[in-house]
Amino acid sequence: MSAPVLPPRGVSVRVPAKVNLELRVGPRRSDGFHGLSTVYHAVDLFDVVTVEPAQEWGLTCLGPYADRVPTDETNLALRAARAVAQLAEVDEAVHITIDKTIPVAGGMAGGSADAAGALVACDALWQSELSRAELDEAAAELGSDVPFLLTGGTAIGSGRGEQVVPVLTQGTFHWVFALHHGGLSTADVYAEIDRLRDGEDLPEPQPSEELMAALRAGDVDRLSLALMNDLEPAACSLDPQLQQTMAAGLSHGALATTVSGSGPTVAFLARDRAGALDLMVALSADGIADDLVHARGPVAGAQLLSDVTVR
Repeated sequence: MSAPVLPPRGVSVRVPAKVNLELRVGPRRSDGFHGLSTVYHAVDLFDVVTVEPAQEWGLTCLGPYADRVPTDETNLALRAARAVAQLAEVDEAVHITIDKTIPVAGGMAGGSADAAGALVACDALWQSELSRAELDEAAAELGSDVPFLLTGGTAIGSGRGEQVVPVLTQGTFHWVFALHHGGLSTADVYAEIDRLRDGEDLPEPQPSEELMAALRAGDVDRLSLALMNDLEPAACSLDPQLQQTMAAGLSHGALATTVSGSGPTVAFLARDRAGALDLMVALSADGIADDLVHARGPVAGAQLLSDVTVR
């Protein structure tokens, strides 16, 4: 007689950080959001989100940024788990554990990554078999970056960033991220860009053909010329240290630099792995950042790591 199928005891999902290769910000909309055209790029700096059945809802965060992650109902991963429970009509609590290496409030979508991880993990835990459309809709309600973190790779984001279309990309690109742990509020950065651009007649944002061509060709030199971020002047206005960081990286051989998302993480594009490691050594000697990380992209989005059953 075959053994009964038992529910999983715990499910872990690995989910990546992102960098915006391009972030074009349109005028403020009536709903308070800005129209965006962005090109997301997932990199191999990961959080691991684990969900387990529990008597009551809860969340624990581990790692160097744990003290900066809320563990109450405002946490996006906890909200994502509750969203799956509602969609799947499951009356069961879970405890979420986040092993965190993606910076908090660093412009690399760490909270959105955890939400994407929780969506996938809870769907697997409860064997609810939600459709991709259902997961995408739940992700979009949680945050603009969450749908991309489900998919990963390289993709164009439109609307407020939640409408995601994959982009053909050749090759692997190497990055060095200079982390500043002070954090910048996304809302503050958008308020600052509105202040800086007050009175300007802004077109609806569109992705640049130069960037699309560079990605299709896998050409790191062409990519270095196409990186851009409309939020960069606002982020640098709020944190002038970012300009010093960017200048230091370029002086040490980075092909290009950009603020990641709303900052304060600064991304440097390197020619290859060796170039990235040399850049890290030089920047470390300068003491220009709180931490330095090498990462590669593109990589896949949220991926199931374990589905362990009780024996």
